[in-house]
Amino acid sequence: MPTASAEQRLLKISIAVTIGVASFGVLFGLLSGSMSILFDGVFSAIDAAMSGLALFVSRLVTRVAENRRFQFGYWHIEPMVLAFNGGTLMLLCFYAFLNAVDSLLIGGRQLDFDWAMAYAVLVCVACFSMFFYERRLNRAIGSDFIRLDTQGWLMAGSITLALLVAFVIGASLKGTAYAHLAPYADPAVLALLTMVLVFVPIQAVRKALQEILLITPPELDARVREVMDGVIARHGFKTYTSYVAKVGRARFIEIHVAVPPESSIDSVGTADALRREISEAIGGEGPHRWLTIDFTADPKWL
Repeated sequence: MPTASAEQRLLKISIAVTIGVASFGVLFGLLSGSMSILFDGVFSAIDAAMSGLALFVSRLVTRVAENRRFQFGYWHIEPMVLAFNGGTLMLLCFYAFLNAVDSLLIGGRQLDFDWAMAYAVLVCVACFSMFFYERRLNRAIGSDFIRLDTQGWLMAGSITLALLVAFVIGASLKGTAYAHLAPYADPAVLALLTMVLVFVPIQAVRKALQEILLITPPELDARVREVMDGVIARHGFKTYTSYVAKVGRARFIEIHVAVPPESSIDSVGTADALRREISEAIGGEGPHRWLTIDFTADPKWL
């Protein structure tokens, strides 16, 4: 389960670095005359806003649910934000592709390659440093927000690396017989890269939509069924039904067990002991797991 304080601290660092990268992008984009760099700066600014939203939700979902309007907590907001963030990144890639195609159709752009390459080197270092840093720490944190933010840094770093390659190629073409191709280097590489990177957030959006639609996670469902099959066999119960769902970091498990009328469950203490047995066998007990287990002699309640 994500550690709330570590998750929020890492998101704060990411937001601070992103704001710095965005400021560099806007400044160097204006100095070099590169629309791609200017777009890269705007991309970073929007990414900072997305990280800020993720930080807000991270704080919200770790609160104790005392609001009578949200009695199950705020976990349902987490996949909604993940879907929104991932969808925004996909739209940004699509916009960057259209921007690159437009530049190609109008004959490319003349750039000040010295300013452009200086920007690309600095931002590449910042983006890939954040990518490896967040990925390493998230192995222990296990946060979907950090995972998506890590993908955002990878996308930003890859875009900037492609721009650096384009700037180097464009600068090397100056003064040669192929100097007329120099303006096309930037938009051509950017168009190719956006077509590849658009698939990076698709996995996060797909996963978030599964949680929003309450699609049963197969691993959790299989684990609950495996445990309950064993319980039914050991205790001689009739049958059971189980329902599971995962919403953000919360897991909801509901189990109904049909017992024969002459069952040995003759007290609340006996029922609680069986609940503890099932709970420990399923595992993952904590504040983000909601487990309901009831016993009935009437199968109509299953």
